[in-house]
Amino acid sequence: MTMNIETTKDFEIIGCEGTNKNVISRPTITYWQDAWRRLKMNKVAITAVVVLILLLILVIIGPTMRNYDYISISAANKNIPPGSKYWFGTDNLGRDLFSRTWLGARVSMTVAIVCTAIQIIIGSIYGGTMAYLGGRTDEIMMRIIEFLTSMPSLLVTILIMLVLGNNMFALLIAMSVTSWCGTARQMRGLILQLKTSEYVLAARALGASPKRIITRHLIPNTLGILILITASSIPSYIFTEAGLSFLGMGLQPPDISLGILISIGQQSMDFYPFHLFYPALILCITVLAFNLLGDGLRDALDPRMRQ
Repeated sequence: MTMNIETTKDFEIIGCEGTNKNVISRPTITYWQDAWRRLKMNKVAITAVVVLILLLILVIIGPTMRNYDYISISAANKNIPPGSKYWFGTDNLGRDLFSRTWLGARVSMTVAIVCTAIQIIIGSIYGGTMAYLGGRTDEIMMRIIEFLTSMPSLLVTILIMLVLGNNMFALLIAMSVTSWCGTARQMRGLILQLKTSEYVLAARALGASPKRIITRHLIPNTLGILILITASSIPSYIFTEAGLSFLGMGLQPPDISLGILISIGQQSMDFYPFHLFYPALILCITVLAFNLLGDGLRDALDPRMRQ
């Protein structure tokens, strides 16, 4: 923005050598540039980003970093405490716990990311459709959401796992079957506000189809809330997967996840506490980092938090 100065006789302008002294200017920045600037000012959120990057690197290279066989049984190496050779020790079957922990974290993160993607995609499309069309269609689609959310999610999860079995596909279906309903409601409320904006009315006057208006004009303007939903959903799914596997309703051995490792470690924690400690520590750090990042993103993306 610029402002012309009528007179300078009452004060002296300094530090403007080589510029027009009669003009005070400030560079304009976009919404996303301002959000990134405010996020960088949040030291806790930046620390969480660094921790998540390190966790992601270890999830990718951790299972093969030590070049140990984390699948085959080795009776001679069972229950070795943490040391220079085995950083996290070995389990009750002689397998390297460091490699198995990061492999389990990889599986847990994969499940969380896939479930979050399903939640975001289905919730955005469903919520955007019923908000844009409105009327009778909105009422029918809203009743479907109310029916799905009225069912206990844990009961639905158990039934799906019983029918489809304890495998990755069944777990993804069970955790995603109703999770998108909350996102759809949020998207509906936001798009009901956006669809009366001038650019949407102009696109409709130019003959744009409802599909194009939803995908090109409405959904892109909801990226802020979608980012917040993503940041909060991933740790929730990680914890849910761990809880289901710990209770025996999720993945089962020989599959590996953080929940399975915690469940196995709990059985021998009295004699070998490191079996439980390291998988639980990685789970807590991961969930905490995502939650702290979500708090930072909420503050950065909300214009009302601008200082």
